[in-house]
Amino acid sequence: MPVSADDVTLSVRLAVDALGAAGDGWDRQAGEVTWTCWETAEHVADDLFFYATQIARTPPPEPGEAPFTMTARRDGGPVNAVSAVPESGPAGLLAVVDACGALLAAAVRAAPPDARGHHVFGLADAEGFAAMGVVEVLVHTSDIAAGLGVPWQPPADLCARVLTRLFPDVEVTGDPWRTLLWATGRAELPGRPRRTRWRWHSAPIASG
Repeated sequence: MPVSADDVTLSVRLAVDALGAAGDGWDRQAGEVTWTCWETAEHVADDLFFYATQIARTPPPEPGEAPFTMTARRDGGPVNAVSAVPESGPAGLLAVVDACGALLAAAVRAAPPDARGHHVFGLADAEGFAAMGVVEVLVHTSDIAAGLGVPWQPPADLCARVLTRLFPDVEVTGDPWRTLLWATGRAELPGRPRRTRWRWHSAPIASG
C-alpha cells in the first residue's frame, strides 16, 4: 500500500502521545544527534511544515525552496522557519508538531497526482512527501525518546512501507523498524556495516 496522509496523521499522533508522557529533560541531548530533545522536536515540526509547503505550491514547481525566513536559536542548533514558544512548555511544543503534521496531511490529501515539489534529493510527489514526513517523525521521535528515557516502537507495517517507498535499494529484514534505523544511520544490522552516509529516494518510484 502507498504511504498516505493517514500515515502522516498516525505517526504524529503516536509520537505526540509517546513524548507527552515524558516529564522534564527536554534540554538533554536527543540520542546521538547534536541537538537537544526540544530542538529536535522543533526540527520535526519544521520538516513537516516544509514538506507541506512544497507539495502545496502551484505547479510547475519552482526550483529551490520557498523563501521562508530561517533562523537558529543558537549556534549549532537547527535552522528552522517554525519554532515553539519556550514558555509554552512541552505541551506547546508538541502542539506545534501536531499542527504541522496536520498541515502536511492536508496538503498530501489535496495534491493532484501530477503534483511535484522541491527536495534536495529530487522532485517528490505527494506520497514521497508523506513518506519523508513519516520517516522524520519516526526516527527523530526515537532520538528524542532516547534522550527523555521513554519507550518508542512504531508500527512495523508503517516502517516497512516507508522503507519500500524511500529506500528501494534496502532489503527489509524481519524487523522493519530496526531496518529503518539502520537505513538512516542509527543502528547496526547483522552483516551490514553501520551507515555513516545515507539518502533516500524522494522522486516517484518508476512503475512497470
